[in-house]
Amino acid sequence: MSDSQVTIKLTSDEALVLSHWLERLQMTDLSRVVDDPAVWAPIHRIAGTLDKALPELFASDYDQRVEAARQRLRPED
Repeated sequence: MSDSQVTIKLTSDEALVLSHWLERLQMTDLSRVVDDPAVWAPIHRIAGTLDKALPELFASDYDQRVEAARQRLRPED
Protein backbone atom coordinates (compact mmCIF):
# COMPACT_ATOMS: atom_id res chain seq x y z
CA MET A 1 0.00 0.00 0.00
CA SER A 2 1.30 3.43 -0.94
CA ASP A 3 1.40 6.46 1.34
CA SER A 4 1.60 8.90 -1.55
CA GLN A 5 -0.72 11.88 -1.43
CA VAL A 6 -2.91 13.59 -3.98
CA THR A 7 -3.21 17.36 -4.15
CA ILE A 8 -6.42 18.93 -5.42
CA LYS A 9 -6.58 22.61 -6.28
CA LEU A 10 -9.88 24.47 -6.14
CA THR A 11 -10.83 28.06 -6.70
CA SER A 12 -12.23 29.83 -3.66
CA ASP A 13 -15.70 29.63 -5.21
CA GLU A 14 -15.34 25.89 -5.80
CA ALA A 15 -14.06 25.35 -2.27
CA LEU A 16 -16.89 27.35 -0.70
CA VAL A 17 -19.63 25.59 -2.67
CA LEU A 18 -18.10 22.16 -2.05
CA SER A 19 -17.70 22.87 1.66
CA HIS A 20 -21.34 23.91 1.93
CA TRP A 21 -22.49 20.78 0.07
CA LEU A 22 -20.32 18.48 2.20
CA GLU A 23 -21.74 20.04 5.36
CA ARG A 24 -25.28 19.38 4.13
CA LEU A 25 -24.30 15.83 3.14
CA GLN A 26 -22.86 15.11 6.57
CA MET A 27 -26.11 16.29 8.20
CA THR A 28 -28.27 13.82 6.25
CA ASP A 29 -28.80 10.11 6.65
CA LEU A 30 -25.51 9.35 4.97
CA SER A 31 -26.06 5.63 4.76
CA ARG A 32 -28.61 6.33 2.02
CA VAL A 33 -26.10 8.36 0.01
CA VAL A 34 -22.78 6.70 0.81
CA ASP A 35 -23.01 2.93 0.95
CA ASP A 36 -19.31 2.24 1.58
CA PRO A 37 -17.97 3.17 5.04
CA ALA A 38 -14.46 3.49 3.58
CA VAL A 39 -15.58 6.64 1.77
CA TRP A 40 -16.17 8.48 5.04
CA ALA A 41 -12.50 8.96 5.90
CA PRO A 42 -11.73 10.99 2.76
CA ILE A 43 -15.02 12.88 2.98
CA HIS A 44 -14.26 13.97 6.55
CA ARG A 45 -10.68 14.84 5.64
CA ILE A 46 -11.74 17.01 2.70
CA ALA A 47 -14.45 18.72 4.76
CA GLY A 48 -12.02 19.39 7.61
CA THR A 49 -9.39 20.81 5.28
CA LEU A 50 -11.95 23.11 3.67
CA ASP A 51 -13.22 24.25 7.07
CA LYS A 52 -9.71 25.31 8.06
CA ALA A 53 -9.05 27.07 4.76
CA LEU A 54 -12.26 29.09 4.41
CA PRO A 55 -12.64 32.14 6.66
CA GLU A 56 -15.91 32.83 4.79
CA LEU A 57 -17.56 30.09 6.85
CA PHE A 58 -17.74 32.53 9.76
CA ALA A 59 -18.82 35.62 7.82
CA SER A 60 -22.14 37.17 8.75
CA ASP A 61 -23.11 37.12 5.06
CA TYR A 62 -22.10 33.47 4.55
CA ASP A 63 -25.35 32.48 2.80
CA GLN A 64 -25.02 35.34 0.31
CA ARG A 65 -21.39 34.42 -0.37
CA VAL A 66 -22.30 30.79 -1.05
CA GLU A 67 -25.11 31.83 -3.39
CA ALA A 68 -22.85 34.28 -5.24
CA ALA A 69 -20.20 31.54 -5.64
CA ARG A 70 -22.86 29.15 -6.96
CA GLN A 71 -23.99 31.70 -9.51
CA ARG A 72 -20.42 32.25 -10.73
CA LEU A 73 -19.86 28.48 -11.06
CA ARG A 74 -23.06 27.66 -12.92
CA PRO A 75 -22.57 27.31 -16.65
CA GLU A 76 -24.27 29.94 -18.73
CA ASP A 77 -27.00 28.70 -21.02
